[in-house]
Amino acid sequence: MSHSNSNNPYSRRPTESPFESYALDDSQNFDEKYSNSPSRQGYHSSEPDDSSHQRQFGFHQAPSVSSFESSHNHRHSTYATFQDNESTEMLEASFGDMNQYDSEYLTQPPPHARKGPMPNSSMNNILLGPTNTHQSEEYRSLQENDPPRRQRSHRAPRKKFNLSDAFKKCFNRRKNNEAAGPRLIYINSSGLNEQQKFLHNRVFTAKYSPLTFLPKFLYIEFSKYANLFFLFISGIQQIPNVSPTSKWTTLIPLVIVLFITAIKELVEDWGVHRSDAEVNARKCKVLVGGQFIERRWREVQVGDICRIEGSEFFPADLILLSSSEPEGLCYIETSNLDGEVNLKIKQALPETAKYTSPQHISQLGGVVKSEQPNNRLYNYDGTFSIPSKELGGKSKDHPVDPNQVLLRGAQLRNTSWIYGVVVFTGHETKLMLNSSKKPTKQSNVTRMTNRNILSLFVILVLMSVACAAGNFVISVRQESTMGYLNSTATNKAAEFGNQILTFLILFNSFIPISLMVTMEVVKYVLSMLIDNDLDIYYDKTDTPAVARSSSLIEELGQVEYVFSDKTGTLTCNEMEFRECSIAGLRYAEKVDADKAARPGDNGEGQYTFKQLKEHETSSKSAHIINEFLTLLMTCHTVIPERNEGSDKITYQAASPDEGALVQGASELGYKFYGRRPNSINCTAHGQEQEYQILNVCEFNSTRKRMSVVVRCPDGKIKLFCKGADTVILERLSDNNPFTEETLVHLEDFATEGLRTLCLAMREIPEDEYTRWSQIYDQAATTLNNRADELDKAAEMIEQNLFLLGATAIEDKLQDGVPDTIHTLQEAGIKVWVLTGDRQETAINIGYSCRLLNEDMSLIICNEDSHFSTKTFLEAKLHEVTEAREQHSHYGRGENQGHHEDPMALIIDGRALTFALEKDIERIFLDLAKRCKAVICCRVSPLQKALVVKLVKKYSHSILLAIGDGANDVSMIQAAHVGVGISGVEGLQAARSADFSISQFRFLRKLLLVHGSWAYQRLSKMIFYFFYKNVALYLTQFWYAIFNGFSGQTLYESWTMSCFNVIFTILPPLAIGVFDQFTSARLLDKYPQMYMLGQSNEFFNQRRFWGWIANAIFHSLVLFFAGMLAFRDDDVFTDGWSGGQWWVGTTIFTATLAAILYKGCLITDTWTKWSVIMIPGSMVIWFIYMPLVAYVGPMLPWGIFLEYTGIIPVLFGNVNYWLFILLVPLLANTRDYIWKFYKRMYRPQMYHFVQEIQKLNLPDYRPRMDRFRQAVNKVRKIQRLKKTRGFAFSQNETDQSKLIRMYDTFKSKPQG
Repeated sequence: MSHSNSNNPYSRRPTESPFESYALDDSQNFDEKYSNSPSRQGYHSSEPDDSSHQRQFGFHQAPSVSSFESSHNHRHSTYATFQDNESTEMLEASFGDMNQYDSEYLTQPPPHARKGPMPNSSMNNILLGPTNTHQSEEYRSLQENDPPRRQRSHRAPRKKFNLSDAFKKCFNRRKNNEAAGPRLIYINSSGLNEQQKFLHNRVFTAKYSPLTFLPKFLYIEFSKYANLFFLFISGIQQIPNVSPTSKWTTLIPLVIVLFITAIKELVEDWGVHRSDAEVNARKCKVLVGGQFIERRWREVQVGDICRIEGSEFFPADLILLSSSEPEGLCYIETSNLDGEVNLKIKQALPETAKYTSPQHISQLGGVVKSEQPNNRLYNYDGTFSIPSKELGGKSKDHPVDPNQVLLRGAQLRNTSWIYGVVVFTGHETKLMLNSSKKPTKQSNVTRMTNRNILSLFVILVLMSVACAAGNFVISVRQESTMGYLNSTATNKAAEFGNQILTFLILFNSFIPISLMVTMEVVKYVLSMLIDNDLDIYYDKTDTPAVARSSSLIEELGQVEYVFSDKTGTLTCNEMEFRECSIAGLRYAEKVDADKAARPGDNGEGQYTFKQLKEHETSSKSAHIINEFLTLLMTCHTVIPERNEGSDKITYQAASPDEGALVQGASELGYKFYGRRPNSINCTAHGQEQEYQILNVCEFNSTRKRMSVVVRCPDGKIKLFCKGADTVILERLSDNNPFTEETLVHLEDFATEGLRTLCLAMREIPEDEYTRWSQIYDQAATTLNNRADELDKAAEMIEQNLFLLGATAIEDKLQDGVPDTIHTLQEAGIKVWVLTGDRQETAINIGYSCRLLNEDMSLIICNEDSHFSTKTFLEAKLHEVTEAREQHSHYGRGENQGHHEDPMALIIDGRALTFALEKDIERIFLDLAKRCKAVICCRVSPLQKALVVKLVKKYSHSILLAIGDGANDVSMIQAAHVGVGISGVEGLQAARSADFSISQFRFLRKLLLVHGSWAYQRLSKMIFYFFYKNVALYLTQFWYAIFNGFSGQTLYESWTMSCFNVIFTILPPLAIGVFDQFTSARLLDKYPQMYMLGQSNEFFNQRRFWGWIANAIFHSLVLFFAGMLAFRDDDVFTDGWSGGQWWVGTTIFTATLAAILYKGCLITDTWTKWSVIMIPGSMVIWFIYMPLVAYVGPMLPWGIFLEYTGIIPVLFGNVNYWLFILLVPLLANTRDYIWKFYKRMYRPQMYHFVQEIQKLNLPDYRPRMDRFRQAVNKVRKIQRLKKTRGFAFSQNETDQSKLIRMYDTFKSKPQG
């Protein structure tokens, strides 16, 4: 297939010779040029899948696999043409600005684009410039003269000045260092490092600082429409002769609202400041002179050499120099970064590993040439230039890769100490660059509330214009009879404009001023209920749930998609050796009484591990048991660590599965305790044994097995092999008596959700091994396709095996995970698992945690090209659509028994790369949305975020992402709601999330109970707030019709101002905090209730306009009933007439009573606080009136004069009391009738649940758990027989070189 140069990412540039351009088609040439970079030698990612940038791009012409993998290691020099898609923003966040590469290419083309043959040099020469002897001289000149400068041989095109870019450069704390060239870090030369002014090591993750609080807070608050409107009203109230009320009646309540909100923001942010201060104040040891002294983390600088003790966290990003372990090895735990608790191995450069004392390390010299800070967790490129005696003191460059990098946030484990030089500090560390500031998120309810406020504002403007127009018409028609008003205005247009402003001020509280602050207060209180809920408190780690962002709490009640990480979120990542099958007999750690083996059952029952020990000596299969346990004891790459002061041994395993198997063998009497470069030492039956390790055939994803060739103490050579059942069974010899029994046991293990391995062995004759070892040695030293040649060599020896049995390991799920996922699915929530694990493991865990069940049809997509992925997804989508149509047809027809099977989509990372491209993404999403569950395997952190963004882009559903590591942060921040799993100190996901919980099972109550309550409470409270304001201030509008649209107010101005902030502030709080439309027990028992939030049942535009219509009705009844009742002004006994304030105060009291009656009517659950706050608000009004009537006039400011003498007039008149009792009841009669009609004739599900709660009715749902379990087991076995193959418990590692250099019998340096 041919492509034009415009489509070829390596097409010739103007600077190239036509004969030296390299096309991606020429993969062999490409590999030879780029696959042997010294800067990447020995690089093996510690992550099973590091594809955060590996397969994200759709190349117009794809390279071969080897070329692709090679070019992946040289991502900086790949000048490829990327297809335009929606993930550009995420890609640039991960890789930097792509335009930068194009500009650099045009100004100075890369080496492979220049004329002449390309030298076989390090990729560091391409990335970082030449790194040879001349470079060492450059380093010395830089050290002696001036700080480093970037040399440029070509002048770049002048860029146009951009004001926004300049603003960002001035105020953006994080610099764009990608184009600044490599950073030079001088070892033991603090002066030169200080000249470069590297960033400090303090971290600041809070939202505000003392300098930015006021401007940032005011910007956020006045971006809310309500606050902006009231600021405008406060401004025009200061204009003389415009405002019919006091000039302070809006400004003072607005200041109070802002003050309360500011207090709430400060309280929330103070906790983050305190946490930052604690982190910055931690201590570590830094080399000063010839000794290590303690310093605070905030004082650590780039270039410092730190000594980190065992179990301490790394204060910055370090390059490992040496350690207490042989060959500069160390073990780290990265649970803060990726959620994995299994240990990872790092190794220092051999040139620095020998510096194991403060005196020696202080004499180390050299320069680290490092890449600039970036957010790629699993990649690092740099060189370490160290003076070499062999070169006469000249510097020699050594490549530095991720194997030498220790990231901030990781923890040193099972290693006494390490020395490391700091390369990145503070907000330039990879951890902090992956934890960008939490994006500003706004809940769906808040967005709809803002739209509703805009609707009310439009109504308010129309009312004001209508009243101004009425005033204008009356003033024109009756100008001759209105001379007593002394109107001097001659400009009618100006008078009309002033009247509009007057009525805007008069009706301004039509929009509730205190709504936003009340929402914030209620959300904060609801978040405190989450923080103090003992049901979601984890006592083992003393970790409560934390609502870090109370503004999103109602979103918890509307979630439709949950995106979850697996490791550390669903699972504990703790492997336990549970069961095994040996010689056709099944053994288990714990055996149920009904499954226990009995005499005469022909081995069909289960035996305990205690009985296994007895069978070692008394059974006829004793020799097979011995070989089985010997295999577990020898076939691995585990390194034993003996704890000081005790005989207890800790097994360091890169794969937790291996550690569990070795630990299990040790508990059964086959104890592995020592390793030398070519042998291991063990104890079996109390006897010391030494096995020579002749060869190790490593596990990989293609082989799915691991083998070791050992020479036993008796001199025999044996091959021990363990792996997946599919690859072991096909390599067995003909004479294997236990195959059928083992397969039955494998099926049983798999149905229990256990991870399995098949174990086999063979004895190898001496002459056969001699011939094979030559082939193996030749493959191990070949320069071309070494991995393939080693696999072929292993294939030759791994034949004619004898099946010993199988192991079953439990990848321990967190407590309650299966029930939680099942309940969430019953609640209508679709759960997607995004994991870096293999497909088999992910599917197995899916069944274990009940994400998948036997009723589901699995759609598995493992395509490896763009075209095949698109074809596969289109075909499956067509099948699913047709099935849905047939199901719909059967549902309407006679065959009512036809049911549609639920489906689950499983897709791997490579296929997902293509599925996320622009022309396929919608097909992928349409298919995934039709599935009940989705599992994405082998995905990178970037892909996790892109999947979330894809669903967010094409769906209006609320998305929740939950994870526990730094690699989940981008996913958590991309979702509407982010939940972090806490419980381990400093977990980055929990710090970056909106909510944090310590166990996945707590998500059940967080969503079904707290989320449902928050959504229903806030919905009811907001509508009630709108209702009460419209009901009151529409009476002002009706009054304007009777006063000639003069702008005269019906109520006293301070009474109106106090309406929202005093008289009716408590009922919304009572509804928002204490009301429960049903109990927590029933919300958990009936998860289908959660669907009310997903369908927006309680907060939608239909309900909003219904409440507004109800408010209009109440205002009409209240006002016109008052006008009718008091159409003839009363004359009291002392000669006083009632006047305007008599009527206005009576109508205000009745309106307040009607609003409080309505609050009582909509309250579902009454508590003592509800009684105090709703009916009690009426008491506040009756206290307020006498206070302002008698005390107000005595004040020196001349306020409250309107109420002088009104109390005796009001309280002594029976008409007043009859009116405020009967008219509010009359207004609410319609509401009561409507509520009765809905509950009796149009009930919804929550009405039934409320009656169950009220009447305490028992639940008569049939119990079919046992029957369902039996059916599911049968279906699971049928599936396993159909698909063949079980999830196997082995991770892909490469430690054959490591175990050859390790000697646990040598004493360790003290450092």
